[in-house]
Amino acid sequence: MDQHKLRSLVFEKTGVKVDVDDPIFALVALNEAVLADAVERHIAQIDAASQELTALARQAGGLPQPGRGSSEFEESEPARPAGFHPAPAATVKPIATQHPLFTPRELRLMAVSAGLSLLAALLVVGLQAMFSKPAPAPVVQTTALSSEQIAAIATGEKYNKILPRLDPKTRAALQAEMAKP
Repeated sequence: MDQHKLRSLVFEKTGVKVDVDDPIFALVALNEAVLADAVERHIAQIDAASQELTALARQAGGLPQPGRGSSEFEESEPARPAGFHPAPAATVKPIATQHPLFTPRELRLMAVSAGLSLLAALLVVGLQAMFSKPAPAPVVQTTALSSEQIAAIATGEKYNKILPRLDPKTRAALQAEMAKP
């Protein structure tokens, strides 16, 4: 632990000047000691567990026994507590190398959510149709036609019946006259 480096780091981060004799460095040293002890214990536990796993793998036939051409795994048997009996070797299931896009549970959840959303949409549309009033029809004020208007409509209908029977030249002249204002 470099106290001068820590001093400058504290000053850069916080702007607080810390002396080398400050009690905070005692806490830093205590923290380092506790952390080193915890790391050593964890390393010992991990080492014991890895040796035990190696032994179990050798028993199951997954690893060659030490001294049979495998220099990578040549270790002594791990120390086991009294009364320890390893579990019997079972058939090993293959490990999936690819994860499926959706698990069966996710597919069920998606189907349920799609069904619920469809049901909710149908419910909303149904309630809207049930409680909404149709727009009223527009009121059209009709007035009676005068006798002159009725006569003009009748004359126009007669002309429409006669017009297709005329020769093309006369029909064109008549339509030109009707187009004038």
